[in-house]
Amino acid sequence: MEGIYRAVMEEIWRYTGLSPAAFFTIAGMMIVVYRIVTGMFVDPEDFNKPPVAAIINTVDSYSKSNFVNKYLNSTGAAKGSSVQMGDMTEEQLREYGGSNPNKPLLVAIRARIYDVSSSRNFYGPGGPYAMFAGREVSRALALLSFKPQDINGNLEGLGPDELGILQDWEEKFIEKYDKVGQLVAEPRANSDEQN
Repeated sequence: MEGIYRAVMEEIWRYTGLSPAAFFTIAGMMIVVYRIVTGMFVDPEDFNKPPVAAIINTVDSYSKSNFVNKYLNSTGAAKGSSVQMGDMTEEQLREYGGSNPNKPLLVAIRARIYDVSSSRNFYGPGGPYAMFAGREVSRALALLSFKPQDINGNLEGLGPDELGILQDWEEKFIEKYDKVGQLVAEPRANSDEQN
């Protein structure tokens, strides 16, 4: 057994150039960082959901009815669930960037608008993705960028790798958030009116 251990330790040193202690320290740190980063992406429904399943069956029918009336709408969805917003321009979308706590938080990807209000801790004021709220963010997601100049819907010059990354993000948004509208171009003044 000791021979196998020694052979493995020598291979680690020969292959990586690191001492076994350094190798296992780095490997351990990578696992810790991975768990921390993946823990940041909790499903918003699980993060913000009241513990309905834990309490709903332990209360009397009157309390249960009050709970349902307080937290759920007639369709069984959580109150405050997404309302269809329809078509809107980028200027109109900016009104849903978190400055008004009574309005939903909206984000657009490939001109599709998603309600991210269930992740207010991420997209709301002070959140790590607050700069995305009320904006078309396709380019920023494709480039994995937080630069203000990249927070837009311009996909020109992006390669297949970036477009693949954007597709992954879009699939995550489709799974987690309700699509509530579509971005449309700013209305242009009629050329007859300009003359």
